[in-house]
Amino acid sequence: MADVTRRRALLLTAAATEAAASIVRADGLPQEHEHPEVPKAAGPPVSLRDFERLASGTMTRAAWEFINSGAGDERTVRWNEEAYQQLRLRQRVLEDVSHLDTRIKLFGRERPHPILLSPTSNHQLAHPEGEVATARGAGQAGATMIVSTFADKPLEDIARAASQPLWHATYLMKDRGRTRDWLRRAEESGCEAICIPIDSPVVGARDREHRTYRFPREPVSFLEYPADYWRYPTTWKDIEWVHAQTKLPMVLKGILDPDDAERGIRAGAAAVFVSNHGGRNLDTLPATIEALPAVVDRVAGLVPVLVDGGIRRGTDVLKALAVGATAVAIGRPYLYGLAVRGADGVRGVVNVLRNELEMAMALTGKPTIASIDRSLILPAAAGLPKG
Repeated sequence: MADVTRRRALLLTAAATEAAASIVRADGLPQEHEHPEVPKAAGPPVSLRDFERLASGTMTRAAWEFINSGAGDERTVRWNEEAYQQLRLRQRVLEDVSHLDTRIKLFGRERPHPILLSPTSNHQLAHPEGEVATARGAGQAGATMIVSTFADKPLEDIARAASQPLWHATYLMKDRGRTRDWLRRAEESGCEAICIPIDSPVVGARDREHRTYRFPREPVSFLEYPADYWRYPTTWKDIEWVHAQTKLPMVLKGILDPDDAERGIRAGAAAVFVSNHGGRNLDTLPATIEALPAVVDRVAGLVPVLVDGGIRRGTDVLKALAVGATAVAIGRPYLYGLAVRGADGVRGVVNVLRNELEMAMALTGKPTIASIDRSLILPAAAGLPKG
């Protein structure tokens, strides 16, 4: 009788699974856009992958494709994550890890942990309150939010909702007056740094986005030449101009080459940000964690070095810090949290990473951020020098 009951339960479970797989969203679109590697675990989210899974069923398909997709065949998107997975950690035991300390100092301000929110646009695609909810969640989690030029909500409204410092990601427009106005608004809103995306003179060939995304205009057609895609050409002269326009620290985001990092510092950068735009512009660029060591070595401690791209676990944060990053930033994951639970979801995503970072620190015998170094990474796996 017990065997019959068990078989019946298995059949009911299989039927429910099959039915769930055939569910169609309210907008008539099938759930075909879910990330194929996201586990279909039941229950509340306990990891960033859980938030991703839930977000894929919460957003419209167009919103999901805009946020989740990358450029070309999305190899760089995958490499960003896979490169972290290829790094092996070195475990040390019986160290005193009874008191873990994740605090860092950045631009003279002490922060409770080294996790920031990278600039991303159009947060209302994920939640009606958009960047205002993101700012609230970031504040609750003690995270610095970098606000995009292309935020849906006014910068001033975002600043009022923030309880942690903001940075502003200022794209350099052809209209110098518009750029100067953004810099002024950032200063008046209390932003503590200007983060300039320098890796997007044009947008990339984002196939999934271009098939579906219709805001603020129809998808780009590449069947005609030249295609009417967005262009933001920026040169070193523009960077020097910005440096002269604001008293705020200038962060250059989109550095992958050590020569560019060195030149950026000469142009006035107060920090360099290793990033490949989340794999959204130029496909087959290297993973950011692969580019990070050479940039760190060239910078040689002159300015802080930040990194984003592919961070999904606290162990990823630990590895980036071990390679030499001052702090890390996340993009898509906090948008998944925003889509699932609004401000609470943003807070939850950051807190998951912070908790996982502390676990990883304890399990590798590193009680403070200052104690983390390259000895944590097995050289044979990482291709990094010792020490």
